[in-house]
Amino acid sequence: MSPRRRIRIRIPHLLLTAALLGASPGAPPAAAAASPGVPLRVATYNIHAGAGMDNAFDLDRQATELRAIMADVIGLQEADRHWGPRSEWRDLAGELAERLGMYVYFAPIYSLDPTEPGGPRAEYGVAVLSRYRIVSAENHEITRLSTQNPDPVPAPAPGFGEVVVRVKGRPVHVYVTHLDYRPDPAVRVAQVADTRRIMAEDRGPKILLGDLNAEPGAPELAPLWEELTDADPGAPTFPAQDPVKRIDYVAVSKGAAQVRRAWVPESAASDHRAVVADLVLRGR
Repeated sequence: MSPRRRIRIRIPHLLLTAALLGASPGAPPAAAAASPGVPLRVATYNIHAGAGMDNAFDLDRQATELRAIMADVIGLQEADRHWGPRSEWRDLAGELAERLGMYVYFAPIYSLDPTEPGGPRAEYGVAVLSRYRIVSAENHEITRLSTQNPDPVPAPAPGFGEVVVRVKGRPVHVYVTHLDYRPDPAVRVAQVADTRRIMAEDRGPKILLGDLNAEPGAPELAPLWEELTDADPGAPTFPAQDPVKRIDYVAVSKGAAQVRRAWVPESAASDHRAVVADLVLRGR
């Protein structure tokens, strides 16, 4: 496995509205900061390239959904960036961040050459939105089975995003991922092993946000629960209309945070429902 590759955050990946230059509107009140722990609301949401259960592209619906959640940190999956006509060639994570007044880091899984000389690269991947400043970011490689290759073989590929955000002076590692969707769990087994290896290199509070494409009791996910606590919302997330299974997760490193509550908002703005969790970060 090749060594970890540090990715420098480029200015276009960090968006900040003027209103945020003074303070973070989603930050916990001062009274809470004086308590032994610091509250943090996090969410994960597979945005289905901006389309709802009706398969109609409508980013306004998803922006409304995310605004109502009022999360401090959000992990997005299936985010297009100038990918193609299905999402009107737009930068979905960047637009959502701008509308919500949040910082953004986008970690492409695929980054294809422009369709026209001088045009933007066609990218698809995961992203983190944060009301707190992103102080560092990295796009890790994990095992993948490419959907862009007609005869793929498991191989390291990017798209496991990590950011460090500073929450009331506390550095917090946030990871966002999208695991393999195929019925055969073999690639997910490798991806879980990669995830644990990457996360083990970091210290302090860690939060994993993602579409893991497996239910909580799946054997391939069992190793994750050795170090992480599943913020179980007690409700399914997929498909968004009459969901029957939970494949979307918020998980936190054991001992680093208390899960006060978790829930699944009812919405068909995507083909997944979001998972939202109220956490309290412990200690320093």
